[in-house]
Amino acid sequence: MAAETATDREGSKRGRFGSRGQAGLAGLWLLAALLSARQLAAVLRLPQEDRLIDLFAWIDNGALTASSSLYEGEAPFTGTPFAGLVLRPLARAAEQGLGIAWTVGTMALVAALGVVAARALPGPLPRRTAHFAVPLALILLAISVPVRNTFHLGQTSVLPVLLALVGWLLQSRGETGAVRGLGGVLLGLAAALQPAVLLFVPALWLTGRRRAALCAAGTFLGGTALAWAVLPAASWTYWVRHLAGTGLGDPADATANQSLHGALLRAGLSGPVEIVLFACLALAVAVLAVRRAVRYARDGQPLLAAALVGCAAVAVSPTAWQHQQLWVLLAVAGRVGRRTGDRLVWPILVVLVMSLDGSVLMPGTPGLHLLGENLPLLAAVAAACAVPFLSRGSEHWARPEPSGPLSRPNVMLELLLIRVGYWAYSYVRSLAPDERSTAEAHGEQILGLESLLRIDVEHWLNRLTARTGWLEAFCNFYYSTFHFVVPIALLAWLYLRRPAGYRTSRTALCIATLLGLVGFWLYPLAPPRLMPGLGYIDTAHGPQDLSDPDFGALTQLSNQYAAMPSLHVGWSLWCAVVVWRAAPWLWLRLLGALYPTVTLFVVMATANHYLLDAVGGAVVVAAGFLVALRAVPALKRRWGGSAAGEPDAPAPTDAERPGPPGEPPRPQDGREPVRETADRS
Repeated sequence: MAAETATDREGSKRGRFGSRGQAGLAGLWLLAALLSARQLAAVLRLPQEDRLIDLFAWIDNGALTASSSLYEGEAPFTGTPFAGLVLRPLARAAEQGLGIAWTVGTMALVAALGVVAARALPGPLPRRTAHFAVPLALILLAISVPVRNTFHLGQTSVLPVLLALVGWLLQSRGETGAVRGLGGVLLGLAAALQPAVLLFVPALWLTGRRRAALCAAGTFLGGTALAWAVLPAASWTYWVRHLAGTGLGDPADATANQSLHGALLRAGLSGPVEIVLFACLALAVAVLAVRRAVRYARDGQPLLAAALVGCAAVAVSPTAWQHQQLWVLLAVAGRVGRRTGDRLVWPILVVLVMSLDGSVLMPGTPGLHLLGENLPLLAAVAAACAVPFLSRGSEHWARPEPSGPLSRPNVMLELLLIRVGYWAYSYVRSLAPDERSTAEAHGEQILGLESLLRIDVEHWLNRLTARTGWLEAFCNFYYSTFHFVVPIALLAWLYLRRPAGYRTSRTALCIATLLGLVGFWLYPLAPPRLMPGLGYIDTAHGPQDLSDPDFGALTQLSNQYAAMPSLHVGWSLWCAVVVWRAAPWLWLRLLGALYPTVTLFVVMATANHYLLDAVGGAVVVAAGFLVALRAVPALKRRWGGSAAGEPDAPAPTDAERPGPPGEPPRPQDGREPVRETADRS
């Protein structure tokens, strides 16, 4: 009876898990459908003159008509002559259909690319991952800058990526010679559309697919020769005058050009020195990337191998515009890190780089600004040449070392999330309602309530501070400095000395900040210094022109009505809680408890907050700690306890287990591995 009860409980547990998994899968598919519909609507709702900018510019300029040259006029074509030859019959149909069929066709190509990439993931894959792979791939493609840019411009860059990926995967599945030949033809067509794809030819040759390599090279030469025969003048212009399209379209030093050539030009180099340096760097990247791709292809990771060659193609191409950078996103297929906590760093980094502007991930300081401008290129070069992706024979491939909820999280992942989180906080705060009349009405409500409770001390403190020089200087310095310095220093100390406490405290701070954003939206509030006619003095920012609806330059920098709750007080109270729980000495705990008291005095003395704002800050911090402790029950134990491990990954089946040393791993579907024999016939 006991055995039957245990079995029933286990079956019920599996059933509940299955229900949650099905709900999550349905949610992912719904999100993928919504993002796809949103992308279609974002293009089709625009007037025709603002839709598919590059495509209709080429049509209006006559570049895609039979009677004009591809590369003349104000809007010259930027693709290869072969691409122009293929697109010319489709251009008139795109114009007559107002781009609707073109947009829907592009979406179909993106969907096909997502399905192909998801199905090519190397095993062993847990069942949940295998089911979630396709909708997740579609979501990542939909939010990426290359796909959004492709839809906006009406470009065709998804097609060569799809052709090259399908052609490469056909070589890696051990198919018949005819299928391999078809794969070579597809790669050749992709290269005729985007010449940098020719890097796949040496990769094919070095993996023993020599017939496919010859087919790919022959197809490229045949397509290019056909374009020369039909469009000799355009072919001369593209291949000779512009050296494979260099100089067509926007300037090569534009930020959107994420190639080595573009980065060197943005760094100030030019002339023969830049050309020689670019050639040397491009050769080094190409050789190293192809060698790594060959190794991972032999290891049974064809998707990763294709991504590495594609990333190298982005870097070595004279121009690699945003719509041509899809290869970088495919590099998320590689597994990096021995611990479970490290596995998400690389994919999150790639997704952020390919979905957000560089200014979001890097501050605007001079040195870091240059890195921010070239983040997609740096990600491409890192993937192609440096990132230590795991091999399928590694002991950590399917069973990474557990990193439990009390262990130290990955520092790179933490820095990324903190940076993106702060940007999101600043962005959402700037969008919060800022109507002056509503904010001032709420200010009158707060003052009225404080007067009723006899706690309206802000005016007296503000006047005292304004007429006391040393106190005013101290409060101004304190207000502008300590708000960020102290929490950051405490987070760093917790990370190094109290990893379990770091996770709890970081989560509590994030939740409190999110709740603060909700407060900014629901209750825009004018701080005392922006309440007209009440005699408050803005000691920290100087006099404000209250007759100006915008209150001068200060309020143009951020939303000045984000006062309830006071995150200055809230964050300082968070610091006090952290110090009280972590500090070993009583005097240090008392000093930490003094910090929010001084902060409360400063924010009222400088007329930036009301006393009730501080109460709101205390409420959101208390809620943050409550949610954080309930969300991770293991963290309720004393800080510094032993780390609890996470469940191990499922053991690979016999069909999924890597083969013996020196032998290629067995594919997930159980077929015999592809031998490294040269295909010389």
